Amino acid sequence: MEKDSKSEIRRSRSIVLTSEASHSERCGGRRNRLLYPRLFMHAIIQAVGLTKKFGDLVAVDGIDFSVAEGESFGFLGPNGAGKTSTMKMIGATSPISGGSLSVLGLNPAEDGPTLRSRLGVVPQENNLDEELSVFDNLMMYGRYFDMPRSEIRERINELLDFVQLTEKKDAKIQALSGGMKRRLVIARGLIHDPDLFILDEPTTGLDPQARHVLWDRLYRLKQQGVTLIITTHYMDEAEQLCDRLVVMDKGKIVAEGSPRSLIEEYAPGEVVELRFPVGVLETLNSQIEELAPRTEVLADRALIYTSDAELTINAVTTNGLEPETVLARRSTLEDVFLRLTGRSLVE
Repeated sequence: MEKDSKSEIRRSRSIVLTSEASHSERCGGRRNRLLYPRLFMHAIIQAVGLTKKFGDLVAVDGIDFSVAEGESFGFLGPNGAGKTSTMKMIGATSPISGGSLSVLGLNPAEDGPTLRSRLGVVPQENNLDEELSVFDNLMMYGRYFDMPRSEIRERINELLDFVQLTEKKDAKIQALSGGMKRRLVIARGLIHDPDLFILDEPTTGLDPQARHVLWDRLYRLKQQGVTLIITTHYMDEAEQLCDRLVVMDKGKIVAEGSPRSLIEEYAPGEVVELRFPVGVLETLNSQIEELAPRTEVLADRALIYTSDAELTINAVTTNGLEPETVLARRSTLEDVFLRLTGRSLVE
């Protein structure tokens, strides 16, 4: 009886995954978050002074952040910034060293098993069972959550349609492409209809076509009101998927906001990129610095940050500079990221 009750509750929360869903389904559950967003915008993750230490190493250094229900929230930062340590604390797989953390109204230290049962996770590695079929991978994962087989089969059909893998239902994992495996991992993470979906670098290693297909699936989840937590090294991915994000560096949060607000604050306007013949650029530092209040001379090009690219290009010519190529573009989140965290490699 208890299992039947749980099944009904889970089914009532089920995400509408296909365009053929009935009108009543479209107007229920998470879909209502799109119609009445203010009713659902309360924090489901709240961190205050969150700290993680490994001996003398401070991996996460007293950070504060919150995530609202239905929000797509991103963590950006170079290697070693503290992103993965933060994700593990949210996922109740690593204890906090200081501060406080509430996830879905639960304390990860005291309610770890309950919390983990309500999370969907897409790890960096696909970790699928290569010997099993697509269907059996999903069935086995659903059984971990004590779901009835009939309910798992229903969810499998919905999810395979959602991630466009219905025709691969009986295929072995080794027969799938990298993009297909990644989409299957996303389906697996959704099998128990989680309240919070955590994705750790979801498109790393995929070709551009596969990345865009995956973005489309994640964007559809976002539209349906699923709360997403994403770490990524792709700035365009963060711009596409994140409503709000934090940039971390050396265990601290150095900036927070929507992608557009961060661009407007830290890299407003446009960028003019100048490339010169080998050996010429290093002799032009002073002339380039005169072109705008903020410039950056790299090993292979000079960047001029400006509010008017056309005027800046005219000034380049007027000052007698003769670049091999000139590129004018809008400022991006990558410009923000590199300004805040630097361009040096972190090993």
